[in-house]
Amino acid sequence: MEFEVWAPDAGHVTLVCEGTTRALERDPGRDGWWTGEAEAADGARYGFALDGGPELPDPRSRRQPDGPDGLSAVVDHERYAWRTEWAGRGLRDAVLYELHVGTYTPEGTLDAAAQRLGHLAELGVTHVELMPLCPFPGRHGWGYEGVSLWAVHEPYGGPEALKRFVDAAHAHGLGVLLDVVHNHLGPSGNHLPAFGPYFTDTHQTPWGSAVNLDAAGSDEVRAYLLGSALAWLRDYRIDGLRLDAVHALRDTRACHFLEELSTAVDALAEELGRPLALIAESDLNDPRLITPRAGGGHGLHAQWNDDFHHGLHTALTGEAQGYYADFAAAPLAALTKSLTHGFFHDGTYSSFRGRHHGRPVDRARTPAHRLLGYSQTHDQVGNRAQGDRLSAALSPGLLGCAAALTLTAPFTPMLFMGEEWGAGTPWQFFTDHTDPELAEAVRRGRRREFTAHGWAEGDIPDPQDPATRDRSVLDWSEPEQEPHARVLAWYRKLIALRHERPDLLDPDLAAVRVAFDERARWLALRRGDLRIAVNLGKEEAAIPVGGRRARVLASWEEVEPPGADGVLRLPPESCAVLATS
Repeated sequence: MEFEVWAPDAGHVTLVCEGTTRALERDPGRDGWWTGEAEAADGARYGFALDGGPELPDPRSRRQPDGPDGLSAVVDHERYAWRTEWAGRGLRDAVLYELHVGTYTPEGTLDAAAQRLGHLAELGVTHVELMPLCPFPGRHGWGYEGVSLWAVHEPYGGPEALKRFVDAAHAHGLGVLLDVVHNHLGPSGNHLPAFGPYFTDTHQTPWGSAVNLDAAGSDEVRAYLLGSALAWLRDYRIDGLRLDAVHALRDTRACHFLEELSTAVDALAEELGRPLALIAESDLNDPRLITPRAGGGHGLHAQWNDDFHHGLHTALTGEAQGYYADFAAAPLAALTKSLTHGFFHDGTYSSFRGRHHGRPVDRARTPAHRLLGYSQTHDQVGNRAQGDRLSAALSPGLLGCAAALTLTAPFTPMLFMGEEWGAGTPWQFFTDHTDPELAEAVRRGRRREFTAHGWAEGDIPDPQDPATRDRSVLDWSEPEQEPHARVLAWYRKLIALRHERPDLLDPDLAAVRVAFDERARWLALRRGDLRIAVNLGKEEAAIPVGGRRARVLASWEEVEPPGADGVLRLPPESCAVLATS
């Protein structure tokens, strides 16, 4: 088979494959590339030595059986026999479910997670969004310190296990999305700088030198990232990618990397004959990300909407620290603006940032399903000092209210694993760094961050302690116990209503109507002929919902339909969905 590697500054490159060596030759048609042939079957171990240096893994390695620092292994993608015919599943009308393989089950593997896919199909979600799968040091971690952007973390099961998972998900009618990280690579096991200018000091990010998207040599770096993205979609039949923190992609070129990526992904979708999606995580509140390329945007298909989360979180909890401060003064008003205009910060002043932030969403040309709405995510739970979920602080009734607003809002809803039954387990920050100095630096940094905000050092979980990961594993006995079973039944009911009622799928933000009472802590949402009422207060609320013939479709507590006055009397910490026709 042919081996190739981009190493523009090398004087000579040697391929080491299964104990034999072979000098590679410069490719006359591609500047900086080296090529050569060697006998190698699936599983063969190989690496490259630059200018007589140590053997390094292939930057485009499809498998790292011994971890990021080990040799690469050949992967023959044609060996896997796909069992499920799959026409794809687009994001329109979707319900997403964010899943971390390492803590979804005690085993922490893709095969073990696949055994739980029936639960997700019964829940009614349409897509599983897997957190990052690229190799990282050790066994357990969040995945955002990955390297080898074409490979699957071996402790999760490697490439064959991912194919089995995707195959099984498709058999259940579930699409699969994958979280990918293009804005940085992990500090341990990252050998890319030895091969070429994959990073540049022209820009700095929170992780150090930026990935090189616009300096000398950036054509090949962009091609590397594009190739990785397309490989997940093509070779593993993934249905879309979640792009981590795109605001940290520093790119001053006329054609932004995200536009180039969306162009390539749309072309692949046409070639494969199935829909493919790109979903951005962004702190910019810039709708140009999800504006079609023909309209001057980057052409991504959706983006996370933290403003909806922040407004909902402050309304539920009363928290006002950090970035919640902008929402806490009038949380229901902030939530209402997000529900009706997409972003709360759309050019408004942000006290947290000390400047104006965001840009308005053009409601006439931006369908609401291009924004994701959620009450919890891995970030919003795991980046808390103790990784506590909403279930640690809220009553089951308030969890039901959070679900009602998330699943009936105009946005594409996303759940974080375990949320659907109000999981009692935390989801904490954990690592398994094999470098003792790096491990200690992460430990100290985590404690320093939270002690500065008033936490006692001893109350901050040690990321390197295996018990921190173990505490974060879902407890699968909970869904059969109360109050978890009731919460789960409520999520199933709401998701079913979302699939059944076209009004909940209307993408027109301008058609959404909201009424609220900040003091009494109730909010009523109108979606066509449906009314969604939530009472976050501790007293019964009289909520005008209109419609003399309104009937209750679903409610957390038993409630009577509104009387002739159109007023719904809703018990404290409860919610209801009504139809007016």
